[in-house]
Amino acid sequence: MEEDIDTRKINNSFLRDHSYATEADINLSVEFNHTGELLATGDKGGRVVIFQRSRRSKNQSHEPEFDYLKSLEIEEKINKIRWLPQQNAAYFLLSTNGTWSVIRGQKGYNLKDEEGRLRDPATITTLRVPVLRPMDLMVEATPRRVFANAHTYHINSISVTATMKPTYIVDIKPANMEELTEVITAAEFHPHHCNTFVYSSSKGTIRLCDMRASALCDRHTKFFEEPEDPSNRSFFSEIISSISDVKFSHSGRYIMTRDYLTVKVWDLNMENRPIETYQVHDYLRSKLCSLYENDCIFDKFECVWNGSDSVIMTGSYNNFFRMFDRNTKRDVTLEASRENSKPRAILKPRKVCVGGKRRKDEISVDSLDFSKKILHTAWHPSENIIAVAATNNLYIFQDKVN
Repeated sequence: MEEDIDTRKINNSFLRDHSYATEADINLSVEFNHTGELLATGDKGGRVVIFQRSRRSKNQSHEPEFDYLKSLEIEEKINKIRWLPQQNAAYFLLSTNGTWSVIRGQKGYNLKDEEGRLRDPATITTLRVPVLRPMDLMVEATPRRVFANAHTYHINSISVTATMKPTYIVDIKPANMEELTEVITAAEFHPHHCNTFVYSSSKGTIRLCDMRASALCDRHTKFFEEPEDPSNRSFFSEIISSISDVKFSHSGRYIMTRDYLTVKVWDLNMENRPIETYQVHDYLRSKLCSLYENDCIFDKFECVWNGSDSVIMTGSYNNFFRMFDRNTKRDVTLEASRENSKPRAILKPRKVCVGGKRRKDEISVDSLDFSKKILHTAWHPSENIIAVAATNNLYIFQDKVN
């Protein structure tokens, strides 16, 4: 990230009219593929929408664009999406409801009629030879594999490794469910060592496991936990300490975690405390009682690294999202909104006023809209392009172009 992270130019936005938006339109996941050419979003209605990047000629613009490519109908809501490494012309993505392939070109040429409907094989008596004609890119998405009955309960996260079949590697569920005091909230494999993975829990702990040590990793290799200050103990302590997301850095040296109020960075070689802690919206600490009453305190925010692991991004309320520069220790609050969705618009930093006299460019903490929240974000793997899912809208921003 360049040194000035105070402004971002909006590149594009994909907006649904709020008057027609439904509960099914709420975005639950957003993910770039490994090259950054495709962007997939999943929503509560069980749809995966894929956008493909299209580059204009240099004489027209330096701005990248993402065009609507394909919408997949998948049963139930899509909590998580992960792209698989590309091996051929096909793209594969893993969702919480199975493995899907996105194929460029046309399949089943002799098995479909002119309108794309499947033909009865008994009626096919001749072989049709394809004829080359200029036409738009055609995309067909088909389910390639379904891991049925792999989980009895909700799937909170998915991560890709070289394992070919579903295998239980961690099971912390007690024999008597009435004794359940802790659940797994997120898990991820190491980016370079497929035998190593981490998982976080609702108690705010992170465990690092090595599958070479045992097929069932009930015993962890490393245990990361920050001791709580007894003076800060309250009724909400256990709730706000629950980790909603965990991510390895691209280098594999660090782990980033997100709880309700903070983002923390852990060094794999130091288990007793994080090396960095970033306050996302500490001004909400005085609002925990009302946030508990409206269930917002249980919201699960995600966090992402930029391509060089130097900047962290995560979401907040009022359609705000936060960026933290690990090198300069600077941070900024930006807003994803319809007012900022005009082409080449500059995003201005936002500030939240806790009390006292409010400045013109500040917003009072009492005026925040908790129904507008950014839980899911994604960062392009090699460029400063970000995707922000704001409830039922998707915004794409890029660095300021001089």
